[in-house]
Formats: sequence, C-alpha cells, structure tokens
Amino acid sequence: MKDYLLLFRGGLDFTKAPQEQVQEVILKWKNWVEELTKKGVYNGGERFTRNDAVVMKGNTKQIIQGPYQANGEIVGGYIGIKAENLQKAIEISKDCPIFNFDGIVEIREVAKM
Repeated sequence: MKDYLLLFRGGLDFTKAPQEQVQEVILKWKNWVEELTKKGVYNGGERFTRNDAVVMKGNTKQIIQGPYQANGEIVGGYIGIKAENLQKAIEISKDCPIFNFDGIVEIREVAKM
C-alpha cells in the first residue's frame, strides 16, 4: 500500500453558506470519513481555517498574506489515504462530498524520505 494525500480546493464556502447547509455538508464529510475508516484506508486529515495563514516565497523568504490561492481556489484541507496505486486512490476519492459543490481534489502520492 502507498500513502496518498488528498488536497481539497473550493467546494462550499462555510463562511457564506446558511448554517443548515453547513451542518448537512459536515455530516456528509463525517460519513465519508467513517466509510474510509471502515475500509481501512483513512490516514488522518483536517480542515484548514481561512485565517492566520501566510506563504513564504523565494530566496528572500518574502511573506505573502494568505491563504494562498491556486487557480482562484483556496486549499481548504487534506486527508491522507492508503491505496495500492494512483488508480485506486482516484476511485476512493470519487465519493468525496466536495464534488457536490464543484470542488477539486488533488491526489498526490507521498514520497518516502
């Protein structure tokens, strides 16, 4: 089994959505993570806040107030999973609730140091 990191961009903006919708989406995420756990592939993860973030860049270590946006989408969190290969990681990711709100999942294999 290999380790993969799922990076989440976009999706529902919890700061702007009605509280009822936020609670519904949180429940969908909770259920999805529980399924990953039952399957033995969940390897931890967290949601990021939208405050107190910076990006350091280049030799000068320039500080850019964040959170950093790639393609206009803020990285909102991550989950680690275990999968046999990239194709299996893609299959695991297809049920992610972020897709209900046109979100993005970036799937990256974790290199062993």
